Amino acid sequence: MRRPGGVPRSVSPPANPKRAPRPAPAPLTPGETAAIESSPFMGLGLSAPLVRALLEEGYVTPTPVQVEVVPHVLAGRDVLACAQTGTGKTAAFVLPLLHRLTATPTTGAIRILVVTPTRELASQIDERVEAYGNHLGVRHTVVFGGVGQHAQEVALRRQPDVLVATPGRLLDLLQQKIVRLDAVAHLVLDEADRMLDMGFIKDVRTICAALPARRQTLLFSATMPPALEGIARALLRDPVQVAITPVATTAITVDQSVVFVAKADKRALLERILRGAQVSRAIVFTSTKRGANRLADQLAQSGIESQAIHGNKSQNARERALEAFRAGRSHVLVATDVASRGIDVDGVSHVINFEMPNTPEGYVHRIGRTGRAGATGTAISLCDPAERGLLSQIERLIRRRLPVAGAPSSGPARPAPTPVAPSRNRSPDDARP
Repeated sequence: MRRPGGVPRSVSPPANPKRAPRPAPAPLTPGETAAIESSPFMGLGLSAPLVRALLEEGYVTPTPVQVEVVPHVLAGRDVLACAQTGTGKTAAFVLPLLHRLTATPTTGAIRILVVTPTRELASQIDERVEAYGNHLGVRHTVVFGGVGQHAQEVALRRQPDVLVATPGRLLDLLQQKIVRLDAVAHLVLDEADRMLDMGFIKDVRTICAALPARRQTLLFSATMPPALEGIARALLRDPVQVAITPVATTAITVDQSVVFVAKADKRALLERILRGAQVSRAIVFTSTKRGANRLADQLAQSGIESQAIHGNKSQNARERALEAFRAGRSHVLVATDVASRGIDVDGVSHVINFEMPNTPEGYVHRIGRTGRAGATGTAISLCDPAERGLLSQIERLIRRRLPVAGAPSSGPARPAPTPVAPSRNRSPDDARP
């Protein structure tokens, strides 16, 4: 069963807003009308055109985050939500905001602003706006860096109702007075912890200062580090806190393990893993852009079709790599953390940490690329002796020790387990705020 907020069909470049009004949809049959009226999405308070679009997309049942979030957004409340990727959170904010948008007359100005950290994620959210608003005639566009600005200027002059943006490009356009945000009534900060990790929070604060003080603000995050808690207190007014999973836990659908291996032996081990029959589609994470390029080239030379994706790649190159990965022309994607939240692809069987992430939260985001929407997945971390400290930080965050798999007999033995104390600001029974 498909769920809202799932995988878009493609990552598209920024386009002109879809212009209203749309041609009238074909009349509903009695069966279609009955399906809409009996849909659980109608029970959440969503309008019939939205529910019709959901049914046409193949969505049947709301996910837990949608059940929890949608009614509060419809009621106009600020929301602070922690939910892992792959839980349908995009639909949890897009659906009710489109409902609210179309309940009032159009103003010819941006009324919904979604700020998100990466180009890929921005494109995916914009595609969901298009899909869910299929019968609403909503104008929308997306802006992000790494591409020319002119087409985005043209799109903004056509007065979209919904703008999806990455912080850097939006701030550039704002400072050039190309975009106005004084009519924004609804702000969404998606993947807020990732924006914090990437150093975008100062930009986000500047953007928020240009918005009306009276607005609805929704903040979504996979983790809630203390620094982000302070930002949420400053930006949200009496928010409803939604907790879908425990703080900083990893999906139960992902089988996780660690392999202790010398750094020099990592590539040979990776190739053996990728040649396994159980690996149908894998994302391999490295720490650096140069390392991603080098590893992708080495894998290709050894007969394993792979492509690299990272921040230094042009937007067109990133889209070609993602499309080849989705289409199965390459079954291995080598990525840096810039893509750990921007890759939303069906059927990723394995996530492999060729190099351990520099932050423990990065581990949660990386392995969230597999085991999505109820499917199962496998996450394998290749840990050399110099990375043991990073592993300990990860285990402390997720409050579990990763099982050891396939440790070379000649490699160093794992030290005896030590108690993993919960963070001072969290307890094992805490739910995500």
